[in-house]
Amino acid sequence: MTEWFYIFYFLEPSSKLLFQTKMLSLPRFRVAAFISLILINSSLKAESAIGVNWGTLSFHKLKPTTVVDLLKENNIQKVKLFDADPDALKALMGSGIQVMVGISNDMLATLSSSAMASDLWIRQNVSRYIVKGGVDIRYVAVGNEPFLSSYAGQYESYVMPALLNLQQSLAKANLAGYVKLVVPCNADAYESALPSQGAFRPELTQIITQIVSFLNSNGSPFVVNIYPFLSLYANADFPQEYAFFEGTTHAVTDGPNVYYNAFDGNFDTLIAALSKLGYGQMPIVIGEVGWPTDGAIGANLTAARVFNQGLINHVLSNKGTPLRPGVPPVDIYLFSLLDEGAKSVLPGNFERHWGIFSFDGQAKYALKLGSGNKLLKNARNVQYLPSRWCVANPSTDLSEVTNHIKLACSVADCTTLNYGGSCNAIGAKGNISYAFNSYYQLQMQNSQSCDFDGLGMVTFLDPSVGDCRFVVGLTDVSSSSFRPNCRWLILWFLILWGFWVFAA
Repeated sequence: MTEWFYIFYFLEPSSKLLFQTKMLSLPRFRVAAFISLILINSSLKAESAIGVNWGTLSFHKLKPTTVVDLLKENNIQKVKLFDADPDALKALMGSGIQVMVGISNDMLATLSSSAMASDLWIRQNVSRYIVKGGVDIRYVAVGNEPFLSSYAGQYESYVMPALLNLQQSLAKANLAGYVKLVVPCNADAYESALPSQGAFRPELTQIITQIVSFLNSNGSPFVVNIYPFLSLYANADFPQEYAFFEGTTHAVTDGPNVYYNAFDGNFDTLIAALSKLGYGQMPIVIGEVGWPTDGAIGANLTAARVFNQGLINHVLSNKGTPLRPGVPPVDIYLFSLLDEGAKSVLPGNFERHWGIFSFDGQAKYALKLGSGNKLLKNARNVQYLPSRWCVANPSTDLSEVTNHIKLACSVADCTTLNYGGSCNAIGAKGNISYAFNSYYQLQMQNSQSCDFDGLGMVTFLDPSVGDCRFVVGLTDVSSSSFRPNCRWLILWFLILWGFWVFAA
C-alpha cells in the first residue's frame, strides 16, 4: 500500500519548510527512511541539554534516592553513571531521567572475548531495568577514556570487539534501536597546533576510524571529555582567561576563524579530526566538562562558578563554534554532580573536588542550569551525624603528632590542606584539627577515633574557618563505594566454570 506524505522539517525556530516527496507514491518504508534521515540531520539543530556525571567514590555517600530527588529538584533530565550501580539504577526507576550507564575499562577484555558475558551484562544491567516504570537508559558507555595516552594502548584492542558483542546483545534484547553504545574519549585522542589541523593521534587512526564508522552506522554520537582546567593546570604559560568564556586578549587566529576560548578550540579540533575520517557531521556529546573548587591553584569556588556558568550560557546560546556555527553539542554532562572524597589523587588533589554540590548535596555556589532563572537547590532531608568535631587538644604537647596526621590522612581526605587548597592557610594547629576531624567523621564519630594518644578532643563548636569547612559525616553510609557487584562476579565465575568444563 502506498500513500502521500507531507513532512514538516524545522530548520530554524523562525522557519518552517514543507517538503513533499516529489509527488511520488512511495512505500511506507522508504518514507520512514526519509524521515529518519531528516531526523538525524535535524538532531544537529536541537537545543543542547545539560546533564551531570554522578560518581559514587565517596566516603560519605548520600542515599541514592536523595540524589535522584536532588536531580529532579534541579530539573536535571540527563545523568551519566560510571558503572551500573544497582542502588543508583533502582533509585532512578520511574524518575523519567535519561541515563547513560558506564562499563569500566577493566571489564572490556571480558566483554570483548565472550558473547555470553556480553549477553549477561546487558540482561543484568540494562534490559532488567527497561520495563514499565523502570529506568530510561539511552546510552551504554563502553569504557571510560580507553585511549588515554597514559594507558599506553592497554585497552585499545578490546574496544571494538566489545562494541560488536554488546551491539549483538542489545539486538537479542530488542533494544538495539533504543539504547545506543558510545565510547567516551579524552581530548588527548586528537592533537593539533590549530583547530583546523586537528587529527587523531597516528597510533589511534585505524581504531578510531573503525569506531566512528560503527557509531555512525548505529546512530550513536561521538562522546568526548574536554577539560580546559587541565590545560591551565598542566601549563604555566597557558593564558588563564582563554580557559573561560569572558573574553580574552590571547585569541587564537586560525585562517578566517578566531577562537576566544579553549572549549571552542578543542571542540573544533575534534570536528577537524572527524572530518579527516569522513565524518565531519557526526553529532557530538560532551561526556565530561567542568572546573574543580579545591585542591590546586586556580581551583576555587569563584573560578568554578564563572567557568560552568559561562559554559552553560555559551552552549545554550546555540552559537556553536567556527566550524559548526549554530550547532552546539547535542548534550553536555557537567563533571560533576557531587564531590568524591575517595577518588584517586594521582592526577592531582583537585580530583576530589569537581562537584557543583558538596558530598552532602549542598550547592557550592550560585549556578543556573538554563531552566529559567532558578539557582541550584540543595538536597533535602540529609541525615547528618551529631554536630560535633574532633580537634587538637590545646592543652597537650603536639610535637609528636606527625605520625597521627599521616595515619589520619592516609585514610581520610585531607586534600584541602595542600598548597592551593581552601584549608592551606589555617595554621599548624588547624591542620592537625582538620586531619583529626576528617578521620573522626569517617569513623562515624567513634569516640576512640578522636583519641590520637590523648592529642585529640571532641568539641561542639564548629572549627570551620572562612572557606575551610570542617565536615560532619552522614548517618547513612550503608552503600559502600567500594562494594563489588557480587551478583555479576558470581555469574561470571559460573560462565568461566561452565566454559572450562565444556572445554575439558
